[in-house]
Amino acid sequence: MTSIPTIAGFDYRRVPVADGVSLNVAVAGAGSPIVLLHGFPQTHLMWRHVAADLAADHTVICPDLRGYGASDKPAEAGAATYAKRTMAADVVTLARALGHERFALAGHDRGALVAFRAGLDHPAAITHLACLDVLPTLDMWEVMRGADAAVGFHLYLMAQPPGLPEQMIAASADTFFAYFLDLWAGDSRAVPDDVRAAYLRACREAIPSIVADYRASAGIDAEHDRADREAGNRLRMPVTVLQQDWGAALGYDAAALWRAWAPDLRHETVTCGHFMAEEAPADIAKALRALLSR
Repeated sequence: MTSIPTIAGFDYRRVPVADGVSLNVAVAGAGSPIVLLHGFPQTHLMWRHVAADLAADHTVICPDLRGYGASDKPAEAGAATYAKRTMAADVVTLARALGHERFALAGHDRGALVAFRAGLDHPAAITHLACLDVLPTLDMWEVMRGADAAVGFHLYLMAQPPGLPEQMIAASADTFFAYFLDLWAGDSRAVPDDVRAAYLRACREAIPSIVADYRASAGIDAEHDRADREAGNRLRMPVTVLQQDWGAALGYDAAALWRAWAPDLRHETVTCGHFMAEEAPADIAKALRALLSR
């Protein structure tokens, strides 16, 4: 059997975070803690370069999200099972189990949506927040319109009721997930063959939970965002957002959308592809260190 790659020098463990749900997590380093959350179609391995860099002077915690990688994948019992509110609570519980009541949090893609929700729901726990290459869920749905929204076809596919999307994806899983690895990469060399194979295998084994994660974003996650927007809730901690220039392509001002949520914001447009922690790890580590110094 082919071995699954790991982050060199990191200790692996399973940590219970909810009833019947444990997360696979890699931990290394010492110093102020930072939790790194992966995106789609990836696992915690996407942080391997950045995590090794930050572990020189921080405690670095890299979990597989609920429903992904080697973490548990509970059956979708309702909208809350994969709500970002639930997944954010997993992360806070994980950090506490490892001895950290307060910690910095960085997320990419799906992980950034979990991080965003954690920042709103658990402001006393999150000292600094970084979100890579996303808009908040509610804003995302509001800017996706017309023919330009075709770029996000997977969002609409996985928003459908249980059954059809899972069946369609399972019929050609590797082709489906590899499509995004290829389309979104600015530099295909950034994801070596063994890591790519690990991503595809992990996704292949998690189709129902991945779809449930996306389905939640079309429903309960947007509802939670809307309630916070109407209540005037904001992110209270220093926030860094790194994004490709999707706003120019789809006709919106990404920095302005983020500023409405984050008064203490640094927004930067990157020139690398979507998988920025793998394509430009030194730049991402530098940006996270700058965030942690604020």
